[in-house]
Amino acid sequence: MQLRAVLLCGVAVDPPVWEQTSTLLSERGFHVVIPQRPRSGNLATEVDFLAPLCDGAVVFGVSGGATLGLELAARGVTMTAAVLHEPAAGSLMPGLLDPVVAAFDEDGVPGFGHELYGPGWDPSMTTSSGETVARELAMFRRFEPRPFTNSSSSVTLTVGANSPRARHESVHALAVALDLEVRVLPDTSHAAHLDNAFSPLIEGLQPMVHVHSAGSR
Repeated sequence: MQLRAVLLCGVAVDPPVWEQTSTLLSERGFHVVIPQRPRSGNLATEVDFLAPLCDGAVVFGVSGGATLGLELAARGVTMTAAVLHEPAAGSLMPGLLDPVVAAFDEDGVPGFGHELYGPGWDPSMTTSSGETVARELAMFRRFEPRPFTNSSSSVTLTVGANSPRARHESVHALAVALDLEVRVLPDTSHAAHLDNAFSPLIEGLQPMVHVHSAGSR
């Protein structure tokens, strides 16, 4: 039985943005699932949809996907491991999302995507409408991190080496508040999935795959 890896999309990206990471995980023996979320704008709805998929899985999330990973942990979903890249930080870092809100207000989905993910993003990477992005953005702006129900030892926060200072500060604030380890990913900023930046961490998961496979025999 293969160990499941679940890759969580954030706002204004669809599952294909995870193609490189998915391929690498598949080559390492994982069964990869990249769900298309309801994109409801309701945190409970999103978590209820994701919880059965993420229970017992290795979970990767970027941006809004990482934020959902924090909420899954806060609601007691037991993930074998979770790598969460630059999630929202709520009142720990007020104003973190202000630049993307301004970009969305000025230029809709294209403005939002380029501001958040950088030049590697283009509108073909999402099927989200302006209405979808608006309700998701509102949801993540309301997000407030909470202590985890279970042990935090399986959760790692990551931040891109090239990300702006505010992102580093927000990840550090979350790490202190939630007692989490932080890893800095080289040669990337916010769009770690587009840069295939999780490769070093995936290599570290290999022993986990072997243990899981042995236990399934």
